[in-house]
Amino acid sequence: MNKTAIILGATGLTGNLLLQKLINDDNYTSIKLFSRKKIEGLPLKVEQFIGNIIDLESFKSDFTADEVFCCIGTTLKKTPNKEVYRSIDYGIPTKAAKLSKENNIETFMVISALGASSKSALFYNKLKGEMEDSVLSFGIKNTYILQPSYIQGDRTENRPLERLYDVIFPIVNIFLIGNLKKYKIIKATTIADAMQNLASIKPTIKRIESDQIKEYAIHK
Repeated sequence: MNKTAIILGATGLTGNLLLQKLINDDNYTSIKLFSRKKIEGLPLKVEQFIGNIIDLESFKSDFTADEVFCCIGTTLKKTPNKEVYRSIDYGIPTKAAKLSKENNIETFMVISALGASSKSALFYNKLKGEMEDSVLSFGIKNTYILQPSYIQGDRTENRPLERLYDVIFPIVNIFLIGNLKKYKIIKATTIADAMQNLASIKPTIKRIESDQIKEYAIHK
């Protein structure tokens, strides 16, 4: 196959892991990155479009591919202003889905969060739920919303609380069985594996919870 992929959020933890996997995947001859800063040392198959991706519509003519992988996400620590936070976590995936529909891209996947619901009283869960509803409203043929629990991985930012979680959660994991297993921690590389596989499998499921993500990660 000679596929072209778009990755949004390739400078983040999961997005960068996915980028490396697609670089090594011979099914992809072209990878397009849309971000606000350049990643150095990438091979020629990767094309980078640098700018303000909150204004993603300005890239419409270049936003063409077979598949879109949206790994965008911020934190309240990095983005304390809730309106700016919304413009990133809701706005960018929504605009990406809109452009995908307009440019006839039939596969779109985005990382959300376990517990996302537009009816939630919690800001984060409500925002993610509203984003999911918006993305699904475009009716893209192969839409996949991944809902991971706490994501574990080597982050470049200094996040003391998350380092504490990395110690505590493996212990808690032991007790998460049966209907609770979806709350187990999930590795960022597992999410990237699942996204790579979903692009080939193209199941009918739309929302994929954390324990299901692990199943798709090992699917061959």
